[in-house]
Amino acid sequence: MKLKVAVLFGGKSTEHEISIISAIQAIGYLDTSKYDVIPVYMTKNNDYYVGEDIGKIEEYTHIPQLLGKSTKVIWVKDGDKVSLVRYPQKKFGNNVITTVDIAFPIVHGTNVEDGTLQGFLATLGLPVVGCDVLSSAVGMNKYVMKTVLRDNGIPVLDCKCYTWKDYEDVDGLVARIESSFNYPVIIKPLNLGSSIGIKKASDRESLLEALDLGFEFSRKILVERAIKNLKEINCSVLGDYESAQASECEQPVNSDEILSFEDKYIGGAKGSAKGGAKETTGSKGMASLKRKIPADITSEMRDKIRKMAVDAFTCLGCSGVSRIDFMIDMDTNEVYLNEINTIPGSLSFYLWEPLGVKYNTLLDKMIDLTLKADRENHKVVYSFETNVLEGVKLGGGSKGSKG
Repeated sequence: MKLKVAVLFGGKSTEHEISIISAIQAIGYLDTSKYDVIPVYMTKNNDYYVGEDIGKIEEYTHIPQLLGKSTKVIWVKDGDKVSLVRYPQKKFGNNVITTVDIAFPIVHGTNVEDGTLQGFLATLGLPVVGCDVLSSAVGMNKYVMKTVLRDNGIPVLDCKCYTWKDYEDVDGLVARIESSFNYPVIIKPLNLGSSIGIKKASDRESLLEALDLGFEFSRKILVERAIKNLKEINCSVLGDYESAQASECEQPVNSDEILSFEDKYIGGAKGSAKGGAKETTGSKGMASLKRKIPADITSEMRDKIRKMAVDAFTCLGCSGVSRIDFMIDMDTNEVYLNEINTIPGSLSFYLWEPLGVKYNTLLDKMIDLTLKADRENHKVVYSFETNVLEGVKLGGGSKGSKG
């Protein structure tokens, strides 16, 4: 019997459209002889839709029309089964669209990649491909991530976190930043990806502009020094807490000092969405980014970065596939971990192909890791019988249980 795999994508995120590309691309490579693949689109209001056309990239040029011919569903747990059920329900007939064995979220950004969606799916009892709630949340929060990694001996740049409350006194905030850092600095939203809201500041005027931009997308921002002579290197990791391996390293080629959203997703993605994800230049997502693979680094530096990537992956308790981004200060040859992407664009399949790992094999391995974790979870005791509620009487008024 085939495994019923629900691939979730979209959601209330600034990276909504990129998630659509990544997920539909992956759907085209899932082995349909092993899996019954169920594309599940999440709108920007976090409504769920299924249907014959939900997994077709060309349909997303007219989303309202797509939803009009698709079926809105909700998740329902009934005993050990989890189903997608038509909503609102019909008075007559079967409202269960399908049961689901495993959830495969291919989502990016706040509200979906940050543990929120993973937690919801976990409460249903569904095995979830990729990182769990904690590693997803830590990976998305750049400040917490850096703190954990620093405590485990993994080099990261010094940084400070500021909030909307700090922003109310913008002159005071600027003074605090200038007392802690020399220009140039990088301002970035605390919990976003795809280079959204990130800006480099070389003086007070550009710092004010960067703060305005960062706080537009997040209630908290991160400030860190900018490396003047920078080389960016990315590396993917596949595995879990027991065993993990690193991919080939890549060197993104950006059109500006900071790799922008356009560099990642638009600049190299010319062409129309015809013929399905496998043949579509326009649906390649992060795979369309201009890059050097392998990266232009020494073998010693490659080994160092790949080891650091695996160490960070296991330190954060990750599972499945993540992409870890590094910065090399070319003036000192020092390497710093910049951030981790717990669900990377295009699932970083292009970093595994040079090592002989095909995209369908990568997806198989991610699902196998999830089934392994599910078997382990069933060995853990999460509840036990107790008589603690017998004879309990709660007092009225404000005394509560103390009455």
